[in-house]
Amino acid sequence: MQEENRSLVLTSRPDGLVGDENFELRTGPVPRPEEGQMLIRVMWLSFDPTQRGWLLPGGTYRAPLDIGSVMQAYAVGQVVESRHGAYRAGQLVQGLLSWQDWQLSDGEDLTVVPEGIEPRAMLGIYGTTGLTAYFGLTDIGDPRPGETVVISGAAGATGSVAGQIARIMGCRTIGIAGGPEKCGWLVDQARFDSSIDYKSERVGARLDELAPEGIDVFFDNTGGDVLDSVLKRIRRRARIVLCGSISTGYVPKKLPPGPSNYFNLCLRSSRMQGFLLGDYRDRFDEGRSALRKWVDEGEIVYEEDIKEGLENAPRTLRRIFEGANLGKQLLKVAEAPLPLA
Repeated sequence: MQEENRSLVLTSRPDGLVGDENFELRTGPVPRPEEGQMLIRVMWLSFDPTQRGWLLPGGTYRAPLDIGSVMQAYAVGQVVESRHGAYRAGQLVQGLLSWQDWQLSDGEDLTVVPEGIEPRAMLGIYGTTGLTAYFGLTDIGDPRPGETVVISGAAGATGSVAGQIARIMGCRTIGIAGGPEKCGWLVDQARFDSSIDYKSERVGARLDELAPEGIDVFFDNTGGDVLDSVLKRIRRRARIVLCGSISTGYVPKKLPPGPSNYFNLCLRSSRMQGFLLGDYRDRFDEGRSALRKWVDEGEIVYEEDIKEGLENAPRTLRRIFEGANLGKQLLKVAEAPLPLA
């Protein structure tokens, strides 16, 4: 086992996009677990838009990360030494860990990776992004057969799954994404009915063509002008699912004005609702079971955008705000050092 632990520490709060200069790569000794703890080798890091909010000085749904702290992330790792009664060396675990090689944990909020599942899939299709798509779409969106469902950020890890669930539930699906590669993937691989390239097409005009009778469900990952365009075209009793706002970069001082078409929610007797995945914590097994069934049946496909090297974590996080990723953004830190338990 290596005797050095690398970690990426937050040294300044980013102004706009996350930069390499906001973090410092530090080295120190590998920690040793005390009673009730275990030592984990971090293997895979997940990158999600919400992490940008963790760096805001005022925080978001959680307290802000302190300057001088190791950056946190959802991750998969392997237990290499355990003094914890519920875990043993060799087990793979998933949960909130950090941008570092080795980490101590008391096991709180960690999940053992189920047998038969690719470990990194616990960060994507079976992790926060897949579960967010499942509960946001099925519970808040409440799609019904024959309805028209529009997804923004549709080629991302969450949007792509939400759109496929809508298709499985008998809906017409329209995905909004950036660039011909992503839009082509939505139709050819994820089997959306149609796609809109917001970089080269007028979103509102294309929505008029593709959904002339209006929109029943909108799963929104971007906010901004796209949200306003959809609000203008909602049908009676439409449901707007507020999942993310990546168009703003999650930086409050750059927030745009509110949508000008919001009063259509009243005129169409519709609703717009946000949510946090933690609201559904006691139903995670339900969500994973449904997603696993659909993946096994070939009803859901998913892409992973994989980078390597712990030192590349800041620029990998930046990719999702630049629209550079297709599917789930991951970073490989290491192979499992021990045989699987």
